Amino acid sequence: MKVLIVKTSSMGDVIHTLPALTDAVKAIPGIRFDWVVEEAFAEIPSWHFAVDKVIPVAIRRWRKNIWQALRSGEWRRYRAALAETDYDVVIDAQGLIKSALLVTRYSRGIQCGYDKHSAREPLAARFYQRQYYVDEQQHAVERTRQLFAQALDYELEGRGDFAIRKHFIDDQQAASNYLVFLHSTTRFDKHWPEVYWRELIAKAEAAGWNIKLPWGSPEEKARAERLAKGHHAVEVLPKLNLAQVTTVLAGAAACVSVDTGLSHMAAALDRPNVILFGPTDPGLVGGYGKDQLCLEASQQKPSEREVEPAVFANLTPDIVWTKLIRITD
Repeated sequence: MKVLIVKTSSMGDVIHTLPALTDAVKAIPGIRFDWVVEEAFAEIPSWHFAVDKVIPVAIRRWRKNIWQALRSGEWRRYRAALAETDYDVVIDAQGLIKSALLVTRYSRGIQCGYDKHSAREPLAARFYQRQYYVDEQQHAVERTRQLFAQALDYELEGRGDFAIRKHFIDDQQAASNYLVFLHSTTRFDKHWPEVYWRELIAKAEAAGWNIKLPWGSPEEKARAERLAKGHHAVEVLPKLNLAQVTTVLAGAAACVSVDTGLSHMAAALDRPNVILFGPTDPGLVGGYGKDQLCLEASQQKPSEREVEPAVFANLTPDIVWTKLIRITD
């Protein structure tokens, strides 16, 4: 059986789709997948053993200059890539009108997706030949697993397996002696206060840990350098691409992270992870898997600390350190 998946973005959404592939392989011998995904995340599907071909799209970039996309031949090449294969099933796991349109007109196969009660954009369901109801009040990983199970007709068993850790690291390797602190995210009010990070670093350093700080922009690098200042056990990593950062995460003993896509990557790699939430709610998209511990500032006892962003005042380094010790024992 040959299946085309449409899950274009974001990083977390793409990662959350991986366990559904592992389920399908267990249930249907010989099944293989191709995957339509945003170009920024095109590496991720290729790390799963059941994916043969990744078909990148650039919706975000194309929208800014439609004529350039047409003149450059990118759109033509995308359509040709879809037309190369006769698929048994096409699954739109995005549930948006744009994702439905990306494939229903240009791919060959039974078009499947969420029904109007389950899709993020109900009108998208009109483009599918087969529509499936999936309860929204459950984790995103489980929603996708259930969509695939219905579309491909098998029963789900146990917890989802992302199945990408072996792509990066041999589990027979000796345990690492470093932690990764994922300190960067998109919104200011989602950043854990720098003074809290420095206090946590001091605690980890005193306990004998090495700490690695990745970054992806000049602003993030500057923050990492401020956090590392005066700490001999802290390494500000060089500029790394997604695969390189993921390799670092795969080797970590544990992570502490804010609400960011790389936090989901740590979960997919089965790394113990303390995830810090301030203005956002982990709800149905928090860390999925073993030793994924979501801490909400709003759920902690009141603190008199004055920090920025103030929303994190209650989520102190003492609380985070206590939880981190627990998942690294």
